[in-house]
Amino acid sequence: MTETASTFLAKSTIKAGDIEHRRKINFNIGKYNASLPWGKQQFTDLHLARERAKNTKWRAIEKLDIQLESFESNFTKRGGKVLWAEDTQQALAQILNICKEKNCSTIVKSKSMVTEELKLNDFLHEHNISSIETDLGEYIQQLDGEPPYHIVTPAMHKNKEDVARLFYEKLHTAPGLSPEQLTLVARENLREKYLEAEIGITGGNFLVADIGGVAVTENEGNARLSTAWPKTHIAIVGIEKIIPSLNDLALFWPLLSTFGTGQTITVYNSIFTGPRQQNETDGPEEMYVILLDNGRTNILANPKTRESLYCIRCGACLNACPVYKNIGGHSYGTTYSGPIGSVITPQLKDMKAWKHLSYASSLCGNCTEVCAVKINLHELLLENRNEAVENGDNGFSESIAWKLWKRASLSRRLMNTGSGKLKNWFINKTFKTWKAHHGDLHFAEKTFNEQWKSRGSRIG
Repeated sequence: MTETASTFLAKSTIKAGDIEHRRKINFNIGKYNASLPWGKQQFTDLHLARERAKNTKWRAIEKLDIQLESFESNFTKRGGKVLWAEDTQQALAQILNICKEKNCSTIVKSKSMVTEELKLNDFLHEHNISSIETDLGEYIQQLDGEPPYHIVTPAMHKNKEDVARLFYEKLHTAPGLSPEQLTLVARENLREKYLEAEIGITGGNFLVADIGGVAVTENEGNARLSTAWPKTHIAIVGIEKIIPSLNDLALFWPLLSTFGTGQTITVYNSIFTGPRQQNETDGPEEMYVILLDNGRTNILANPKTRESLYCIRCGACLNACPVYKNIGGHSYGTTYSGPIGSVITPQLKDMKAWKHLSYASSLCGNCTEVCAVKINLHELLLENRNEAVENGDNGFSESIAWKLWKRASLSRRLMNTGSGKLKNWFINKTFKTWKAHHGDLHFAEKTFNEQWKSRGSRIG
């Protein structure tokens, strides 16, 4: 626990002082902020659209077992295969079994945060299977040996000069290429991989229960190419991505594109309902969907934090968060960063080890304000803090310190005892954790109560 928290503090302290990093992030988020109002104009009543989306996700999550069984039934009717994975180990074992069955040596993988959650690329590399990221941002990050920086724009912290330098070092291109030239280089390299790969892997933005479909939305077409050429398609999707009906996409796709990138609709939207049928000319010969739990039912079992499962991974809360904009995505040390990551990571993993993320917030409420499905993110951060305290995960010394603080605060006699200097000495010695990252606490020589009495006696 201490190591995880101390690593976070060390990384965030360094990054918060990196002026160049802040400049790049402010520039890229500024472009997002400029396009967002245009996307919002497509909604006649944005408040109502967000409310309806939240209510739809509420219905889906409250009947999650029924919705998932409906998805499985409808998906398997068309020849698809559904696998259930309780945790990372099960999911990776299932993927490896499929790879061995297909004698797979090369995989093309579309952008997917769930596969990052599984650390799939590292796992496949250990088993001598090449896994190539086909999303341009993910491809850049893979070349640089880094995980995604942001859940929507993985290489947000890099500018065009950084990418040109990276391509020069890793792909031996000419130095100083323009963004258009860099894109053409990536396209040329990746298109060979589409033809070589035996398996294509994607995530899924939504699981559509009534048709048994996996809905994928993207801007580059790499997911379509990753599923059109390989003979086998594996979609790995968290169980919380379920929505009841195909009709719901008319609401969720525009919301996701607007709050994700400021677009009215994303460029490529696909629905995969199974392998290629007899009357179809393209598509994979086999399709698997791996439904991943990996701690999500822990959140489901908690009635207070359950609404975090409504998240559609638009990334709007990251772009709005003053903490994220200062410390960056990698400082969090986990797959899901920003406010939503700080809410779900302690619930998905271990509260004691990851509770510090719930304190990585100013509680300004901006994340709640911008959430596409109106999740009360800042309240859930407080709920995590409360849960950590209730579980005794905050440590003995911290517990004692706050009990003393509470007792003193509720006692007028104790509040008025001693001089300001004595109180300052005692508090700053006791609250060492606070002092490590804050200035000294200073008490006035007299409390407000004492000053009021003093003034009242003079007035009388």
